[in-house]
Amino acid sequence: MELLVVISILGLLAALTVPALKNIGQSQVQVSAARQLLDDVGRARQLAISQRTTVYMVFVPPVGSWWGSLPASQLAPGTNLLDKQCTGYNFISLRSVGDQPGQGRIRYLADWKSLPNGAFITTDKFYTNTYIATYPVGRFYTNNFPFPTETNYSGILLPYIAFNYLGQLTVLTAVGEMLAPQDEFIPLAQGAVTYPVDAQKNLQPTAATFIENPPGNSTNSMFNLVGIDRLTGRATLRQQKIQ
Repeated sequence: MELLVVISILGLLAALTVPALKNIGQSQVQVSAARQLLDDVGRARQLAISQRTTVYMVFVPPVGSWWGSLPASQLAPGTNLLDKQCTGYNFISLRSVGDQPGQGRIRYLADWKSLPNGAFITTDKFYTNTYIATYPVGRFYTNNFPFPTETNYSGILLPYIAFNYLGQLTVLTAVGEMLAPQDEFIPLAQGAVTYPVDAQKNLQPTAATFIENPPGNSTNSMFNLVGIDRLTGRATLRQQKIQ
């Protein structure tokens, strides 16, 4: 009888703790993604300062906005980015110290990176203007950058954030580069990302499916935002916990 009571108590404790431990693991994915993004935003800023130029941190948008514009020569490198929709990014400079006036050479400054599995940038950031809690989270600014390689200009508008040689947030306008009019916020979500594949498990050029788990974790009871001050370019993590 005593043994049965002990087993019952252990079973009850396990039933209570396993979901909690699972949620801790899920929230850690989001925090890990935020920390990675903080580090890489800081890296973009430092590259801009050290190279005395503007550095653009460009993001891979959902496939529907770029695949159809790729020439045949770029389909192979483009395929390598199909699993980086709303999770991948890289750094670009349009000119560097030593380039001749009017003859800047475009450079990718790193390899394409992705956020940890189970984390992604909230899809609304690529499409619409939304608000998360008290922070205005508008869509990314976009501009025509070479993509997916340095040699391909296909009129593809990539979402970006940019830092000038002072480390400040900057944007491209019709009259040239200017200081960003407001701080930048990048909202992160956790959940499942499904990339369409064919029968041979090859990635297909179709938009991925993003499902937040738990639902609404990027906007409701808790969120993780990477906030970037427009004047200093410094990034911080903004979090809201369940009350």
